[in-house]
Parts: sequence; structure tokens; C-alpha cells
Amino acid sequence: MLNYLVALLNREEGQDLAEYGLIIALVAIVVIAALTALGGSLNTILTSISCAI
Repeated sequence: MLNYLVALLNREEGQDLAEYGLIIALVAIVVIAALTALGGSLNTILTSISCAI
């Protein structure tokens, strides 16, 4: 039974998927933070483009 638990803990099959998930989550957090910081100026630019059309 102990050997089974040790083997179960040493499996690395899903490790890559978990790492990719963490990277995607980190990128999403950075994008959300950037859009929040630039939201006002981005809105102004898009509004001026919309009025020019």
C-alpha cells in the first residue's frame, strides 16, 4: 500500500497541464491589470475614433 502511494505521488503525467494552466492564469491577471490601468485612456481613444467615423 505504501509503495502505491509513493508511486501515485511521483506521477508527473498531469504536471505539464497544471503548469500551462498557471501560466495562462498569470497572463490573464496581467492583461486584466493592464486593461484596468489603461481603461480610461483606451476609452478616450476609442471614443475619438468613433466620433471621427
